[in-house]
Amino acid sequence: MFFDPDLLRAFVAVVETGGFTKAGERMNLSQSAISHQIRKLEEQAGSALLKRTTRSVTLTEDGEDFLRHAEQILAAQSLLVRRFQRTPVTGAVRLGVPETYAGDRLTAMLSRFSRRFPAVRLDVVVESYGALNEQMQAGTLDLAVNLFLREDVEWPVLRRTRFVWAIGSGFEYEPEKALPLALAPSPCMHRDVCIGALVEAGLEWRVTFTSANQQGLRSAAKSGLAITVALQDDIQDGLMIAGSGLGLPVLPAASFRLMRSAAVRTPAIEALEEQLLRAGDGACSVRALSAVG
Repeated sequence: MFFDPDLLRAFVAVVETGGFTKAGERMNLSQSAISHQIRKLEEQAGSALLKRTTRSVTLTEDGEDFLRHAEQILAAQSLLVRRFQRTPVTGAVRLGVPETYAGDRLTAMLSRFSRRFPAVRLDVVVESYGALNEQMQAGTLDLAVNLFLREDVEWPVLRRTRFVWAIGSGFEYEPEKALPLALAPSPCMHRDVCIGALVEAGLEWRVTFTSANQQGLRSAAKSGLAITVALQDDIQDGLMIAGSGLGLPVLPAASFRLMRSAAVRTPAIEALEEQLLRAGDGACSVRALSAVG
């Protein structure tokens, strides 16, 4: 048995708007045309799908079951149309992001972009801040998300954040000893921010754990082995922001910004740029975090 999608859309419109007249207004059809479509659908289904009174329209038991399947069919058809519809936006976009930005929110946004522009090929690389700068200068990336300490830069803000001291619940600070640190090797902005703040504050420190991977550094901090510097957005279960009671200096604010190549501009690049800017919040995401002091 084949159910006409137009009839299914009319049925869903009646349910969502609560009446034939409003459903007709939504679909640019008369009330009588909507009634005719629903009668035809019920004849095909062999069952009453709606209970009608002078004041309301409600689903029958069969109607509730039918609605669920109708919505699934219409959703699947919509996905199929978007996947194979012709679009003027084609080509490839080379995007670079740092590990500290490449989370679930970014991948979800890129997935939505791919569904909307199926003819665009995305080439996404995850690199260090320095490597992203180098690749943008070399022209091997079209767009890049990167982290900046300065405000006087030309690139638009995607998200504001700040550096924080991150520790695990088992960390024991001993002021008379050098502060144990978990840091990435040079060159690294997190390392520079950390050491610069400690030197300026006149505090002793030593690197006890080194990893180029942020997850490795967070694991070292979670275990209580050392303290690390992270972005406040990266504070996860098992990590806390060290409170002022430890006597550590305040770390600077930073912002993720979208770098754009001036050499190549295509509709595909501009479409992804617009999507990234819309997905960015331009402000720091504040979380309820525990402080140890």
